Amino acid sequence: MKSIFVGNLPWSTTDADLSAKFGEFGNVLSARIVTDKFTGKSRGFGFVDMEDADAEKAIAAMSGQKWGDRELTVNEAKPKSEGRDRGPRREFSRF
Repeated sequence: MKSIFVGNLPWSTTDADLSAKFGEFGNVLSARIVTDKFTGKSRGFGFVDMEDADAEKAIAAMSGQKWGDRELTVNEAKPKSEGRDRGPRREFSRF
């Protein structure tokens, strides 16, 4: 199984829309739009899980394609790192 990153999605895209669009290239195991935890609104990207061969077809076909008025960014998702590197930490003194 491969996880596909799909960026620059139209704001109105739903999980079902994403699943249907990528379903044209094979069996979609899951599709999810990432939402803001406070507002619940789409953050403009999502992830689709597919079998390896289907995922390769979908990446090749969908990368750079227009969806609505937006050009999609589609590639294999990178594994989430253990801790996000937010730069050097600052120690603050209480004096």
